[in-house]
Amino acid sequence: MSEQSINSSKAPEPVGLYPHARRVGNLLFLSGVGPRERGTKKIPGVELDENGNITSYDIAVQCRSVFQNVRYILEESGSNWNKIVDVTVFLTNMKDDFPVYNKLWAEYFAENPPCRTTLEINCLPTPIAIELKVIATID
Repeated sequence: MSEQSINSSKAPEPVGLYPHARRVGNLLFLSGVGPRERGTKKIPGVELDENGNITSYDIAVQCRSVFQNVRYILEESGSNWNKIVDVTVFLTNMKDDFPVYNKLWAEYFAENPPCRTTLEINCLPTPIAIELKVIATID
């Protein structure tokens, strides 16, 4: 079985030593994907104070940005949005953010939704409120 590491030219740079994705056979495993923008530390929908602490955030803006970053990685890997089979979602505020995230999920995955697990965690490596871990198929 062949393996291949893939890095996107459009998705934000990883915050550690890992590829955006790894292809193994006909499966594509994406590393955790957040809402940051490539080439900058800017996080759509997040306001930070001078010490880098979150002062406010918009989960809808972050969700849309995360979904776009996932799409970039999938497409540059030779897969696409409709080939997502499983998603693990990490939220830092389940109580407040889940309803908005769940509504947007239904819009983005209106047809053929993948399996999904959503977990609340106390923080992520950068000041973000959502991160996705995705598995997709690839031809």
